[in-house]
Amino acid sequence: MASQILRMFVHMIRARRILLIGNPKGYSIPAIAKELPGNGKIFFCAEVPYLGVNSQEEFDYFSDGKKISMRVGPVADTLKALHAEDEHFDIVFIDADQRNAVQYYSFVMDNHLLSMDAVICVENTLMKGQVYLENVSDENVLAVRKLNSVINSDPRVEQVILPVQSGLSLIRRSPVPLDTVVESKTEVVKDDVFWGCNQQRILERLRLDGRVAYVTGGGQGIGRAFAHALGEAGAKVAVVDLVLAKAEMVACELSLKGIKSLALAADVSKPEDVQRMVDAIVARWGTVHIACNNAGINLNSASEETTLEEWDKTFNVNLRGLFLCCQAAGRIMLNQGYGKIINTASMASLIVPHPQKQLAYNASKAGVVKLTQTLGTEWIDRGVKVNCISPCEPAFQCTFGPILRTVDPTIVTVS
Repeated sequence: MASQILRMFVHMIRARRILLIGNPKGYSIPAIAKELPGNGKIFFCAEVPYLGVNSQEEFDYFSDGKKISMRVGPVADTLKALHAEDEHFDIVFIDADQRNAVQYYSFVMDNHLLSMDAVICVENTLMKGQVYLENVSDENVLAVRKLNSVINSDPRVEQVILPVQSGLSLIRRSPVPLDTVVESKTEVVKDDVFWGCNQQRILERLRLDGRVAYVTGGGQGIGRAFAHALGEAGAKVAVVDLVLAKAEMVACELSLKGIKSLALAADVSKPEDVQRMVDAIVARWGTVHIACNNAGINLNSASEETTLEEWDKTFNVNLRGLFLCCQAAGRIMLNQGYGKIINTASMASLIVPHPQKQLAYNASKAGVVKLTQTLGTEWIDRGVKVNCISPCEPAFQCTFGPILRTVDPTIVTVS
């Protein structure tokens, strides 16, 4: 049961670092480690080894064993060592019926071992109701009662107790009251830097909940990554691609994550396709807030051999199509007084990659930068921000490594 609860908490708060204090009976450390991201870590500290696992090497045999750091020995010493290593944790799990649980809790709180939104889970805080009985002499019950009293009287935290098995307390820092005065030696700090603009933390301000976005060229590569990123931030995402099956594949991926998505086919070089795309999005979700104009092609041919057909086809998609999308989405955004347009240019708009031969591509992407600058300048005062990014193509990363390190790989024109 404890293992399932911990795994759920890890998922809910997106925990990366976990501290387990005490006797590990009843839950599976490897199962919890499986919920962590690749850079996650569980620090397990106890007086005795874990269920016969006597060394770190034995944990390493598990598929996620590298995420587990076993610290066997006096827990107080382990906590001091973790503090000296400047560790901090998203979840701290404590067994309440340990004789030194109060000291462990106090050390964690007093020495700032908790990350900003961390949760402390304390198990066995009800002891099947025994903590509320009078004339109890059992040492474990008295220890739990003392710990509960310390937590209840700690003004730094607030808690709830879940009636799960022998009781599970969930503890977090108390929110800072808005009328709290934070004093320094020279002045009172009480501004948007401390409280956050509109009393929102920075990651909350980056959320896209309620926004509607589309991504052209969304069936693969950068466009697919755009679609996932926007969706994970909370936006509804229309995945647009020349090939409907590719768009549907990405939309399916998004739906598996619980992201509202729509798959559309469109040739962005055709005005009627672009308008149909925008109309379909508006019909489904009412508007467009974010436009990622990412569709592009590169036909790769030597300059002296580039045909007019190749030139026209490249410009029709990379520049004409991007203009049509900006214009169609921009009309909606200008009407509502809000919008974000992100165009995909290329490092090839800033340098000439060699030995790649792609005159039409380079010139079209340079046009994307100038188009973006122009629209951004025209529309910024009307609530629409137009920017472009200039990714580095893998094909010339090696050739131009020294140059790329001296050139900003993004162009953000008007914010």
